[in-house]
Amino acid sequence: MKRKGLSVKTIVAIGIGAAVFAVLGRFASIPSGIANTSIETSYAFLALMSIVFGPIAGGLIGLIGHALKDAIFYGSVWWSWVIVSVFVGFFIGLVSKKINIESGVFRVKQIVTFNLIQAIVQAIGWFLIAPSLDVLIYAEPSHKVYTQGLVAGISNIITVGVIGTVLLLAYAKTRSKTGSLTKDM
Repeated sequence: MKRKGLSVKTIVAIGIGAAVFAVLGRFASIPSGIANTSIETSYAFLALMSIVFGPIAGGLIGLIGHALKDAIFYGSVWWSWVIVSVFVGFFIGLVSKKINIESGVFRVKQIVTFNLIQAIVQAIGWFLIAPSLDVLIYAEPSHKVYTQGLVAGISNIITVGVIGTVLLLAYAKTRSKTGSLTKDM
C-alpha cells in the first residue's frame, strides 16, 4: 500500500526551509531604494527548496517563511506579498519533475528551463498579483504598488537567476549521476 501525504523528510524541509526563508528575508536582503521593497536572497533559497522538494513544500515554505518574517520582524503580515511567495514557491516547484535535480544533472537545458519558468512565475506574481492584491486588500495607491512590484520582480528574477542557479548547480553536484554506478565483475 502506497502512503499518501508528505514524507517526514519533506515536512522537516518545510519547517527548516520556512525558518531559513524568514532569516534570509530579514538579514540577507538589500534595500532597493523603493519604499518597503528589498533585493531578496530568500527567493533563491525558496527556488532551491521548491525544485528539491516539489510544489507543495515550495508553496508552504513561501507561506510560512514569509508570514513568519513579516510577523516577527515587522509586527504584521502583508498578505498580498505572502500570497505571491506561495505562488512563486508552488509554481517553481512544479518544474521539479521536468528538471529532476536528483539525477545529478543540471546542465544548460535544465538551467534554461529553470530560469525561463522562474522568470515567468515571478513576473506574474510580482508585476500583476502582488500589486493588484495591494490595491484590492489594502487600498494602496496603484502607482506606488506597481512600482514596488516591478522593482521586486526584476530584482527577484535576477537574484534567483544568479544565486538560485548557483545553488542548484552545487546541489546537483552532490547527487549521483544517473547511470554513473557500474557493477564490478
